[in-house]
Amino acid sequence: MNKITVYSKPNCMQCDFTKRFLDQHNLEYTAVDVMQDSEALARVQALGFQSLPVVVADGIEPFFGFRPDMLEKLA
Repeated sequence: MNKITVYSKPNCMQCDFTKRFLDQHNLEYTAVDVMQDSEALARVQALGFQSLPVVVADGIEPFFGFRPDMLEKLA
């Protein structure tokens, strides 16, 4: 099983869509609130992302935004 991490923030519609997709496909993931975790925010920025959510999972390139095409690869 892929280890999936979703870096997100409160009141982020794309973040919510991404987590809902993962929930609907019964995929386990860790949600990290970058507003509460400055180290997580630094990790996201180090990957070169400026937008959320950022999804990091084994076997695929990290990506940002609500991307059903990329999320399907995890399902």
